[in-house]
Amino acid sequence: MKTRILNFKLLGILFFTISYLSSIAVYAKKDGTEIQLNKWLVSSSIKINTPAFAGEKNLKNKTFTSSDLLKFHYFDTDNFKYAKNGDQLSWLGQTISLKEDSFKSYKTSGTDKNLKLFITYINVDRFVNVTLNLKSDNIFEIYVDGENKGNKTSTKDSKFSKDLKLETGRHQILIKLLEDKKVNLEGFITYKEKDASQFFYNTANPKIHMDIDHLLNGKRIKRTLISPDGKFVLLSYSETFAPDGKNIRWSELRDVDNNNLLQKFNKDQFSFRWKPESHTLTFLQKGIKGNDFVSFDADNNIYNVIAKNLENTSYYKWSPKGNYIIYNVGIDYKSRKDGIKLYEGMPDRWPWWRSRSFLYKMDAISGISVPLTTGYKSTSLQDISPDGKTIIFSQNTPNYTARPYSDQVLFMMDMETYKLDTIWKKNFGGRASFSPDGESLLVIGGPSLFGKTGINVTDEKTPNEYDSQAYIYQLRDKRIEPITKNFNPKIVSAHWSKLDGNIYFLTEDKTYQRIYRYLNTTKSFEYVNAGMDIVTNVSFATDAAIASYTGNSISSPDMANTLDFDTDTYRTLTKPEASEFENMEFGSNEDWNFINDQGLTIEGRIYFPPNFDPKKKYPVIVYYYGGTSPTTRNFRGRYPKNLFAANGYIVYNLQPSGATGYGQNYSAIHVNGWGKENAQDIIKGTKEFLKTHPYADSKRVGCIGASYGGYMTMFLTTQTNIFSAAISHAGISSISSYWGEGYWGYLYSSTASANSFPWNNKKLYVEQSPLFNADKVNTPLLLLHGNSDTNVPPGESQQFYTALKLLGKTVELIEIDKQDHHIIDYKKRILWQKTIIAWFDKYLKGQNDWWKDLYPDRSL
Repeated sequence: MKTRILNFKLLGILFFTISYLSSIAVYAKKDGTEIQLNKWLVSSSIKINTPAFAGEKNLKNKTFTSSDLLKFHYFDTDNFKYAKNGDQLSWLGQTISLKEDSFKSYKTSGTDKNLKLFITYINVDRFVNVTLNLKSDNIFEIYVDGENKGNKTSTKDSKFSKDLKLETGRHQILIKLLEDKKVNLEGFITYKEKDASQFFYNTANPKIHMDIDHLLNGKRIKRTLISPDGKFVLLSYSETFAPDGKNIRWSELRDVDNNNLLQKFNKDQFSFRWKPESHTLTFLQKGIKGNDFVSFDADNNIYNVIAKNLENTSYYKWSPKGNYIIYNVGIDYKSRKDGIKLYEGMPDRWPWWRSRSFLYKMDAISGISVPLTTGYKSTSLQDISPDGKTIIFSQNTPNYTARPYSDQVLFMMDMETYKLDTIWKKNFGGRASFSPDGESLLVIGGPSLFGKTGINVTDEKTPNEYDSQAYIYQLRDKRIEPITKNFNPKIVSAHWSKLDGNIYFLTEDKTYQRIYRYLNTTKSFEYVNAGMDIVTNVSFATDAAIASYTGNSISSPDMANTLDFDTDTYRTLTKPEASEFENMEFGSNEDWNFINDQGLTIEGRIYFPPNFDPKKKYPVIVYYYGGTSPTTRNFRGRYPKNLFAANGYIVYNLQPSGATGYGQNYSAIHVNGWGKENAQDIIKGTKEFLKTHPYADSKRVGCIGASYGGYMTMFLTTQTNIFSAAISHAGISSISSYWGEGYWGYLYSSTASANSFPWNNKKLYVEQSPLFNADKVNTPLLLLHGNSDTNVPPGESQQFYTALKLLGKTVELIEIDKQDHHIIDYKKRILWQKTIIAWFDKYLKGQNDWWKDLYPDRSL
């Protein structure tokens, strides 16, 4: 169901006409200002009965009418959302057939009442105003995209009119008509444009292109959790509903082999874990005063409450033998009542920083708990040894003398005596887990975690600490083996198998997320095909060579699979969105790379509009991030390339130098780069792309980025005039103010601006800040920002807006109320997404209507 904004008038006026005397159609004028709609689906009629005592007056002193009869019958338009020729559909307990027809006239006989559906689809490639005019002696209901747009309830007045707005894409018109002694229905479609066929066509085919509803609504698979032996799997879902974004969440426990549903869990049951060596699923459940710790025996369908009212508990982990649980307890700090706050260091700007979290141990049988840690510093569990005799946990302490301005101490605790041993104290911390034999640790951290041991960059470069590596740390002699030093993909997570001794890594591999196997015997890596571009949320069985995971691909929505590591074969568990997307037409996509000025290959992808015609000229949107992470081949995202393409744009998405997933030497370009290399890559890539692709219109090119990509947009507009429009969301206009004001500015800068500060590198902080180059901007620029953004404060857009306004530049600033770095609110995100497309339509297509509809002129 599409969200409509009905608050402004466009120049074009559209009149609908549907005739049901000799045919349900629109008769076109020869001058082309009217277009005939002759591709309709007509249903067989279904008989309906008038209820008993219809002639008696009700409590409102009214009798039952034919209009009441039309409204009386339940009608779920979703059942007909993708109706097509030949469909046999159920309605009111009867089966109706749909047939594409021109509807030759006929007369009804007798006094029987029947309902009949008429369905057609129209496609528009721009935002247009529509006036729906119908004339009929019958009563009917009219639906557009599943939304009731009006009812004609009288047989005396034959006219019906309704203003509509149609956004780019496919729209369904559905008429539910009550057949009586006679039937007639007529009208006209009229356009102001002389040749409306250039942007409008009528069809009975329900094929659609992606729109904002497909990004936000529907049923999604979120994560999986496989049992220790791989026999059962927990699938967690969410479903979002228009028009208000209502969301429901639940989880399903299923048998892996036959997909049988064993149990369903609601949204109040969360933090699921499998008890080791069992078919017992455990979880936290909202209780009276806190969270209850509950188990479910999948073999016997039995629930058991292990402990009740665990206050401020959100995380726990089973010991490998299943005899105890380690869990956290949060302690909140109470602020002064007078509203005065003395900062205890830079992290104290975070509202949650003064809260603390400590570790407790719970006996699995008795449910008795004892504290393991206390004091001033929070403690975070990292892992439990295979024999359950020791745990490792970490503490972090601010340290402003060396980047990243925080020290990590990793401790080992004896679970009988609580005796502590310090494994390390480092400024660059990491995540550690035990090897299957308990003699070493698998550690994930940045290249500098163990000094120069894991660094693989040329001498003049500083490594990018966001480019996570994997190490094996021998507990006995503290020997370190940097196993991914010469492996280009970034490490996301890992599982060290006790079955084959190999390590399985989830990696960021350029624009993919993939699984690799590290063979300890040969010290080599093997790619494991998981059947999708982006693998997420991998769950490994501990006692079987199998994993479950979710993910998606460039033109395929989220699904869940299992992967058998003995055969390296995968099997699909669920595709919850398959039916929704089976009627969707995607444009093709292809890779396109170029060589930059430093001789590096800069990867990119092209997204083509559906029904792409290489003989035509298309406007282009160039999308990038430019920060430390690549823009991946994910299906959705907050800057959805498929959605941009569906709106008639060619999308060129490139990965400027400095991204992780391409090797340490490549990611190190990001450090102290701040726009220089990135901008050169984007400008050169765009120019070469336009030169080598004649269907890309070089006079209609826009660019867009967010966060660091928003900074890139601002900076690009000071460096080039090749773009006709630009959009910056949550961009950084002054590197120094971002460094000092954002919640994480100084921490991100500890890598992105390593050892550079406003007092020792003024060239970076001034010359590479868009604000200090605002006079060079000539591109129409849209600034978008959540006014509650704690990462990049809204002042970054406000000060750039101020500068450009004073300079007389073309700029607009839109703030989204009560939104942080990401636009989360359902309705606000819809408006935000439409604003992006409307801006590009205005400057790249010369179509100002949508923008004016969203933001009409006002004299303030």
